[in-house]
Formats: sequence, C-alpha cells, structure tokens
Amino acid sequence: MKKVLSLVLAAAMLVGVLAACTTLEKDENGEYDKGAIIDMYLTTECFDFDPATGFTDDAQTKIFGLIYEGLTRINENGKWEKALMKDYVVLDDADGFRIQITLNNTKWSDGRAVQANDIVYAWKRILDPDFDSEAASMLYEIKNARAVKSGDASIDDLGIASIDTLVLEIEFETKIDVDYFLETLASPALVPLREDKVVRNVNWAKKPTTMVTNGPFVIKAIEYGKSMRLERSSYYYLDSEKKEPLDKYVIPYRILINYSKTPAEQLDAFLAGDIFYDGELPLASRKDYASSAVVTDMLNTHTYFFNTNNDLFKDANVRKALSMAIDRAKIAEIATFAKPATGLVSPKVFDGSRSAEFRTVGGDLISTTADMAGAKSLLGGKTGSFTISIRANELDRAIADYVASAWTELGFTVSIRELKGKPTEDTTIYNDEYTIAYKAGDFDVIAVDMQMLSTDAFGILAPFATEFSGNGVDLTTENYTPIPHITGYSSEAYDEIIERAFEEKDRAARAAILHEAEKQLLDDMPVIPLIYLQDAYIYNSELSGIKSDYYGVRNFKRTKLNNYMAYKMETMTDTDSGSDSST
Repeated sequence: MKKVLSLVLAAAMLVGVLAACTTLEKDENGEYDKGAIIDMYLTTECFDFDPATGFTDDAQTKIFGLIYEGLTRINENGKWEKALMKDYVVLDDADGFRIQITLNNTKWSDGRAVQANDIVYAWKRILDPDFDSEAASMLYEIKNARAVKSGDASIDDLGIASIDTLVLEIEFETKIDVDYFLETLASPALVPLREDKVVRNVNWAKKPTTMVTNGPFVIKAIEYGKSMRLERSSYYYLDSEKKEPLDKYVIPYRILINYSKTPAEQLDAFLAGDIFYDGELPLASRKDYASSAVVTDMLNTHTYFFNTNNDLFKDANVRKALSMAIDRAKIAEIATFAKPATGLVSPKVFDGSRSAEFRTVGGDLISTTADMAGAKSLLGGKTGSFTISIRANELDRAIADYVASAWTELGFTVSIRELKGKPTEDTTIYNDEYTIAYKAGDFDVIAVDMQMLSTDAFGILAPFATEFSGNGVDLTTENYTPIPHITGYSSEAYDEIIERAFEEKDRAARAAILHEAEKQLLDDMPVIPLIYLQDAYIYNSELSGIKSDYYGVRNFKRTKLNNYMAYKMETMTDTDSGSDSST
C-alpha cells in the first residue's frame, strides 16, 4: 500500500513539475500534447543537405542552421559561444600544442550518441584529397592537414583523434590563436557527420530515411516540388533516463513548409492566416514590406563566377569590362533586401578583431554604379556569346535578366539557363542540376550565393589560391598537381599573398594581408560580386521567440505559437493524410 501511495505521489509531483516548466497544452484526453505545428514558408527549395559542400545557395544555410549543430556558434552579437562543445583545455608541452574538446551529451536524430569520432570523420572527409570542399583551408592549422589535402601525407597522419567517447584532441603545426580557432569552428561547414550513414549511400543527404542530423530539428519528410516537414528531434539533449518535458530544449513540434505555391501565393496564404511565417517575400511586394519586415544581414554575397577556361573569359579585360557595365545599386533595388556589393567579403566579417568590419576597413573596391563607356573602351570592340547559369528562383532570374540586358548593351549575346531539381529513378530523390553543373565546371558564368564560411575573411578568400582551393590534387599526375578554384582562376601573385596570410598568426596583421588579397582578386576579376544578401521575414502576431544567429539564420528552438491547439486539428488533417510515407 505504501509503495502504491509513493508511486501516486511521485506521479502527481511529476505532473506538477511538467506543468511548471513546459509550454505544452493538454489534448482532449487530458494528456500533454507534443506541441505546435507551424506552417511557414521558410525559404526556396533545396535538394541536397550536405553541410560540407552547401555553400552556393543561401537557402541551404537557412536549413543547415536548423538540423545541424557544430562545436561552437556565433550569437547575434558576434561572439562565439559553446554549442556541442561542453568545455576545452589547451595543452602546450613536449607533445606539441593541442586542444582537447569535451562534447556535451546529446544524440543523433536516430538515437545514437554523438561522439568525438563524428567530428573526426567529418573533418577527415573535408581534408581527403578526393573530396572537394572549400572549407578545407579553415582546418589547415591542424597538424599535417595541408599535407593530407595535397596528397603528401596519409589521412591517418592528421592531428585529430578521439581520445575518449566524448573527447576530441586536436594537435596543431604550431601555437595558434585559440579564440580565433574556436570562433572558426562555428562555421556551418564544420559540423559532425555520421560515417556509417555517409559512406553507405551516395545520396545520403537527399533523402530523410538515409539522413541523420544532430540539430534541434530533423527532416522527417520531403515531397520534392511540394513540401518539407521538419520535426523536433526527440533526442536533442533530452535525457532518456529522466522524465523531461519534450519541449525543454525545442518548443515547436513540427514546422511545415509548402513548396507548391509561388512566392506571391505564399504571401496570400500568410495574409489569409494560413501560414504564420513568410521568409521569402515575392519581389513585386518587397517594397511594401521594406519598413515592416524583420531584416538581418547575411554573411553572403551574391556573386557571378566566370569559367576562366572559356576562351572569352581568359581575357581579364573582358571580365573587368563586364563588371564595369553592372549597376549594383540597381540590383540591390531589384532585390530590396540587399546592399550593393563594394567588394567580395560581405559586411559582418571581422577585421582583426570583433570591433571592426573587414568591409568597412577595406573600403570600396568596386563601383556600385555602372560605367558603360569605360566598359566599352576596355573591351576594344571584343564581343562573344555565352550563357548565365542560375538557380530557378524569382530573385536569381530577375538579377540575371538585368545583367544580361547590360551585357547585351555591350555587344554580347547572352542567354540564361535555369537549373532545377531533377527527379531520379527513385522518386524520393532529386538531383540538383545546379550543383551538378557547378561541380563539373559546366558553365560560362554561374550565379553563386557565396556563403562566408567563417567570420574571418581568410575562409572566403583562401580558396581562390590554388593550394587552398579545397579541391585537392589530381592524383593521376606524377606530381599530384593541385586543382585550382572552380573558376579555373590561378595567379602566382594571389597565391603568394594567401601564403603570407596563412603564415601570419597575428590576426590584425593577417587582416591587412587579406585586404591585399581581396584587392588582387578583384583586379583580376575571376568573380563579380553583385549584392550583399539580407534575410527578411514577416510573421504572425501569434508567434513569438524567433531568434537569429550572426549568419542571419533563423533559430526556432524557443518559438511559441499561441493557442496552438486551436490550429492543430485542421493542420493534422491537411498534412497527415497520406504524406508521411518517408517517416
């Protein structure tokens, strides 16, 4: 009898504790519900969720921030803070300069514990000579990392190891700026990955049933061209041995994203109260919301890459003339939520310290207005035909239409190629035609949302140097020839500047060298920066607790939907009738 009474009292206490620390409401049966289902239009559609390569589309970055978590994060104020990392210790002794990082206890979306080995695998994958990733240079301070990427050392020689289940040890070539390195680890490219999932299936990052992630949300279902369903991860920091409320770390249960409507139709749905958040406003309506939308700068520069292996674009004067003909202020006006680019490195990237921006210190390297007369003079009558390759979305198309008209005025024949997701024999997998063309160098000019890979300019500028491109080496050649940047750009002068920047360990001194690098790059002009992208969203007043990180990416972990039970039955009826085949 006493035992029964104790259990009853314990249950009553648990209900009281849960009621005091949860946002969950009770359903019609008196049981605590799982939480809110929030319909929204977050961003344009993505077809691949590999964080080590997804640097060409700002939409991917927005999704990565929800489904992955790295060792550190950068908060809205630009300061790095611990995320997956619980603690760290710096060692400097006869065994070399090292950092030991202890991970927090958490699990992957399939319930397996996140381990130090998952970081080791993800970074070794980036540094493998056969794997292309522009994130590689951010890891080059690790012992033997550069030698591994260039094929001069075995991957087993890399100075990273799991010395315990939750302890990662990183050994460096020399003493480093630890604060800077930990800030770099907040890069969306350097998150952990599961080796057993990645090596088993080449399409692991395209299909929910083969994808595991360690962030607050997990992709539970995708119907390409129609919808995506994100759900709270059942294992994100929750202790299975304790009766913790489901919403202790993540409040929303589901986020439903509809891709079957156009941006204009999405806005109509928002105004009708059918969705609660619109993060991709239609171009035609953006000016109407310029003063009311929540706008944040993204660390992202919308840029055109030249294929410098193309005979026409081997001539630097042609590239410079095409850049001169563009009115960047006009493009920013088209986008509304953007700023005209004055250099490649975007605002918010630090210059030597967090107290100054690289862009402010570096000043204007390119004009925001067009100089058509100067462009024609530089061309000297040279013309030709080429194609601009873009992702199939409203903004990229509008920018390409304007740029093509400017270049047509110069005397060129310009066409536009829209690249989309393409279904495979497995209808649950789509291949991204854009990514395929980009990786293969199958383009004349291609539009790229250049994600700043870290808050330091080195991460974005270094890959244009041949040995820092992240593309490894051609192992079929006798001397393991380094493979240059995807543009084909190769400059001894630029390579020398990046080498000096890499060798310089003082951050302020390195920033000065990186300004030289950016100037050299834009003198050579293998890329044309157009605008600095901003993220803008509107939301229903029933929503609260929407946060952002320094990259301008949404954080919905503590987002609440008031009176969510009033919306839930209708939502469940609309979305759960036959659309869950991939769960």
